[in-house]
Amino acid sequence: MHNPTPILLTAYRLHVGGAERDLAKLARYLNPDLFSVHVACFHADGERRAEIEAAGIPILVLPVRSFHNRTAIHGAFQLQRYVRRHHIQLIQAFDAPTSIFTVPLGRLFGVRAVISNHLCFRFLIPPPNYYGLRLVDFLAHRIVVNAEAIKQHLIEDYGLSSERIFVCHNGVESSVFFPSSQPRPPLLADASVVIGTLCVFREEKRVDVLLQAFARLLPLDPRIRLLIVGDGEMREKWMARRNELGLRQTCHFEITTANVPQWMRLMDVFVLSSRSEGFPNAVLEAMACGCATVASNVGGVPELIMHGETGLLFRPDDLEDLAYQLSTLIKEPSLRHRLGKAAANRARTQFSMEKTARRMEALYSTLLNKT
Repeated sequence: MHNPTPILLTAYRLHVGGAERDLAKLARYLNPDLFSVHVACFHADGERRAEIEAAGIPILVLPVRSFHNRTAIHGAFQLQRYVRRHHIQLIQAFDAPTSIFTVPLGRLFGVRAVISNHLCFRFLIPPPNYYGLRLVDFLAHRIVVNAEAIKQHLIEDYGLSSERIFVCHNGVESSVFFPSSQPRPPLLADASVVIGTLCVFREEKRVDVLLQAFARLLPLDPRIRLLIVGDGEMREKWMARRNELGLRQTCHFEITTANVPQWMRLMDVFVLSSRSEGFPNAVLEAMACGCATVASNVGGVPELIMHGETGLLFRPDDLEDLAYQLSTLIKEPSLRHRLGKAAANRARTQFSMEKTARRMEALYSTLLNKT
């Protein structure tokens, strides 16, 4: 019997966010008989660190604070020593900074190098990292994307060959995200329908569009409520917008990223109002929790939601279309329940974390010439 192959998964920090969650899930779900997983980061703070450590996975903290000072050099030597000491055979980077740092070094050290590109549009990446990724695109042995839409984007807009791009959809932990009824807190106790979203508060999430759509829906049913869970740079601006729209009593901001499944199970309808997405974990997890889901028709979202069967799609940034889709679910409880049930089934059977891990194991084995 062969010993498991040591591999290293990297991220800038072990914090909230899609890339960090994808790393943490994959690290825990890879078959330990096949791969011995290590994790590296530039900053060790964040809620993902605890779950990675609890799984017995070693974490290397690299002292890189900038690519323009000595910390990058120190980090490079530390990475080299770690790779040699632990016989690392493959490095996969889950974000732009660690891709730019580890892929060239990985090639120099003679190990296989893989990057994950889960943003649908590269223009969202700031210029220094954007140009660095263009170089890394050609140095990496494979580019992993989580949607066919992103693969086509990289082929058509960046000239990358299809053979170098590997599609692996995100997976959901069905033991954590599943339908279950639970008592509503006082702030939602009398709600007829709870519409909600959960995200990092960044501009491209367009929660402002959701707020405006919800304001238009209130005359249909004054007992509907809006629950917005998360935190980030747009918090104050979006809360101010809520107040301007007169929604202080009907819209609640929960400033947290903890207990995600519990918050999602309070929502009858989950909304993704983003203008740009890859294959969003939030939508997949909301579906797994049995939420009727309304999402903007961007990126890989149509690969996840079949309109009218497992959810509803609307045109991105289109306030009227979003309000129409939501009004349909408010008026038709039977449709809401049917979509929620179908969504949970699709998430569980088609996009399990087990399937995702097996697919990544196949990629690693191919790159390492294993049979």
